[in-house]
Amino acid sequence: MARVKSGPATRARRKKIMKLAKGYRGARSRQFKKAKEAVTNAGKDAYRGRKGRKRDFRSLWIVRINAAVRAEGLSYGRFIDGLKKAGIELDRKILAGLAVEEPETFKEIVNLSKLGAGSEAA
Repeated sequence: MARVKSGPATRARRKKIMKLAKGYRGARSRQFKKAKEAVTNAGKDAYRGRKGRKRDFRSLWIVRINAAVRAEGLSYGRFIDGLKKAGIELDRKILAGLAVEEPETFKEIVNLSKLGAGSEAA
């Protein structure tokens, strides 16, 4: 059998890694072995970060809603419970946006939530 040299494939694989490592500091952007480690770890961090971002935003929305609802004399938990009982299906992203950008509309939703919570208790 003839000897197969994998020059083009190896070069292409290395070029791909080096391209991804462009802009990294020092050896991490110049030496293949270090660049490969850096790119692998960066990929892991990015993956984890994409998951964490979703948690961070949900947390931020809850904080904003809670602050706006407390100004209306209600707790966050009772507000969400009242929304469910009133049959209002707005997600936290929308509610937080309304609380910040349209306080009057949000106030009406809070009142509907109070009515929804009150009707179940009676």
